[in-house]
Formats: sequence, C-alpha cells, structure tokens
Amino acid sequence: MKRSYLTALAIAAAVILWLASGWISGGQTAQPKAKSPAKETELPQVRTRDMRARDKTRELVLFGRTEAARTVVLRAQTAGRVAAIPLDKGRTAKNGDVLVRLAPEDRPARLKEFEAAVEHAQIAHEASQKLSKEAFRSKIQLAENKAQLASARARLATIREDIHKTAIRAPFDGVVNDVGVEVGDYLKIGDPVATVIDLDPMLVVAEIAEGTIARLAKGGAAQVTIAGLGTFDGVVNFISRTATPATRTFPIEVSVANPNAVIAEGMTTELHLSGETVRAHLLSPAVLTLSDEGVVGVKTVNGDDVVEFHPVRIIADTPEGMWVSGLGDRVRAVTVGQEFVRAGQKVRTVPEKTGAN
Repeated sequence: MKRSYLTALAIAAAVILWLASGWISGGQTAQPKAKSPAKETELPQVRTRDMRARDKTRELVLFGRTEAARTVVLRAQTAGRVAAIPLDKGRTAKNGDVLVRLAPEDRPARLKEFEAAVEHAQIAHEASQKLSKEAFRSKIQLAENKAQLASARARLATIREDIHKTAIRAPFDGVVNDVGVEVGDYLKIGDPVATVIDLDPMLVVAEIAEGTIARLAKGGAAQVTIAGLGTFDGVVNFISRTATPATRTFPIEVSVANPNAVIAEGMTTELHLSGETVRAHLLSPAVLTLSDEGVVGVKTVNGDDVVEFHPVRIIADTPEGMWVSGLGDRVRAVTVGQEFVRAGQKVRTVPEKTGAN
C-alpha cells in the first residue's frame, strides 16, 4: 500500500478516537464561555469652577446731550448807536468785560449839567438851613430847597446810570456765542445785542426710566464719554421729580468740569451712572446658557454632583466679563460642557486649575 494512503488512514483513526473520547466522558461536548456583563454607562464629564460673590455697583448707561449751564441774551438797556464791538462772537469773556459799546452822544454834557445843578442845590439848601435857624427863612422854603437838592441828585444818578448802560458787559465768565449787531446800528431799549453762554461746568442732560430712578441719588458719581474727546468725571446735580408726559421718563442733569471749554454745547454723550451695590459674580459670557423656556442662566453642580439651573440677571458687561446676580454666595459653576447636560442630571466634575474666583 502506498505511503500516502497509510498516512490518511492514520489521521482518520486519530479523529475517530478523539470523538470517541468525548462520548466516553459522558456524551457532553465543551460549552462556549459566557459573555462578560456589559460595562455601566459612564457619567457625563463637565468642568467646574468654584466661584464667590463680590460687591458690585450696578451701572446705568444712558445717552444724553451737552447743554450750557447758563445761556443769557443781553439786551440794550438804553437807546443809542453802536460805536464799538470789543469782543466778537467766539471769544472768551470775563465777568464785566465790555462786549458792545454805545456812542455817548450828549450824555457827557448832560452829566456836567446835572453835576452843576446838584452843586447849586446843595449850596441853596445849606444857606436855607442857616437862615431857618435864625428865623429868616420859613420851614416851607427850607423844605422846597431840600426837595430841589434831592431832585438834582436823582437826575445826576440817572444820567450816570444811563452812561453806565452804554457799555454792555458780560454778566459772567463765558463764551460770546453770538453778537447780533454791527457798528452803526441804532438800538432801542430791549433790542437783543449778544448771547453769552457759560460752559464751565458743562451740563449733560438725559432721561431716566421711572423703574430705575430709585437707583439714582443726587451727588452720585457719573462718567461721561464723548466721541473724539474721551471720558470725563461728573456728578449728578439734578433729578426731576416730574416725568416728561410723552415718554414717562425723568430728566436728570450731570455736571462736568469744563475749564478750557473743550466740551461744546449740543454734543451726544454716553452717560454711565453709579447705582445700588449688589452681590454678583464675574464670569465669562461663554458660561451663560439658556433654559428650555429661553431664560438666561448658569448651570451649577451641587454637593451631590447633580446639575442645577439658576436664572441670572446681567448687572454689567465689562471687558473683564459679565457681572450677574441671582446665584448663591458660593457656587460651583459649570464652565465647560454645560450645553450637553441638563438640570437634575448627575455628572462627573473636573475642577479648573485656576482656583476660586
């Protein structure tokens, strides 16, 4: 028999013997191993930060306009022709500076006349007093001389005042905003001559809503930002107690030092006012999230590592981050992963390495 046939028969015999050994051992075949139980689902992981509330002064932001503290239209108090305009519009004037001067005309001559009349009446009155003491002059004549002296003095005072009024002067330190006359114009009493405005301090006028007026106090600090000029410190010096009927808002005024008149009247301003102080947290805007109802809030983790949602109120938006109120004094805020977990869900927390806020 060939060698290949013998090899095949030997292999077949070995297989038959192996199968037979299984029957002999109890007629049972090997059973497959049982599958290992499935692993439990891992808890979602979030990053948290321990945060502590701090005192934060609430800030009101309003838009307003600049307005001169005083605006006065000067008018002629005596009639006459304009002889000179020493200070034209746009110039800075000191209290008492002459803006417009009227021609004196016959006033100097009338002044001399009335001065002489006073001198004559004074002599007559003194003589009448001496004669009255010696009974050479009646009391009636004495009274007449006294009246003549008083009349002469009154006419003298009137002409002196009229001469004084020919010089139209600035009533305070300010800027000559307008001069409405020219040399040679004839003015009657009451005609407008010039407008002087007081720019130091400058007023910033704005309107505040009735719901926030209680947060403002007279004397409170303010900051005024004007495009192209920068930011200026100011003080609230007026809060109206009467609302504007059309808007139901209350006018306020903020006083800002303006010694060099760099702030002009009528400029648009952004007004930052200090309000009440509250306990708040400073956090990144990325930490804020929305509830299913669309409420802005922050997700935190309690002592059992369960997520909680807290509605918050934005106090201020600063370059450093958002100031919000509505959280507890100390919280563990979810800073990463808040959008992938929901309130009431247990999580696995990983604290940030930056430490408490």
